Amino acid sequence: MIGKVIKYNLKNINTDLIIPARYLINSENAYLAQHCMEDLDRDFVEKVKKENYQILVADSNFGCGSSREQAPSAIKSSGIACIIAPSFARIFFRNAINIGLPIIEFPGIERIKTGDILKIQFEEGLIKNTCTDEEFQIKNQSNFLQQIISAGGLVNFARKQIE
Repeated sequence: MIGKVIKYNLKNINTDLIIPARYLINSENAYLAQHCMEDLDRDFVEKVKKENYQILVADSNFGCGSSREQAPSAIKSSGIACIIAPSFARIFFRNAINIGLPIIEFPGIERIKTGDILKIQFEEGLIKNTCTDEEFQIKNQSNFLQQIISAGGLVNFARKQIE
């Protein structure tokens, strides 16, 4: 995948910052996407659409807090196609995989900035910053996790297995 970066240099972006609890009255992804990250950045959704950002980069322990599965859904529905951070809360990590949202653990986020264009090769475990010509080796996810993401999430993966 190739995408443009929006970056937040914050550790511990929790699920309440991703999708505030006051919006959990409606579980429709389009509704959740409208309010994604608004307590962190009121203009997040507008920026993602206007600037065509597809990759969210943040600091460590991304997605900590409650285990609300709406958090990765809100991000994905807002237009973000991948998240990069040094580390993720484990339940967020699993929820993201379950809905087919690729996430990458990468400790070198200081070498990526908002506006950079990244080419991510998941199978090769490689990120190329096309703006700086730097290449970064990343930890490969297991083939099993890659299959779930490629299928668009765990439910779709299971359906394909049953067929």
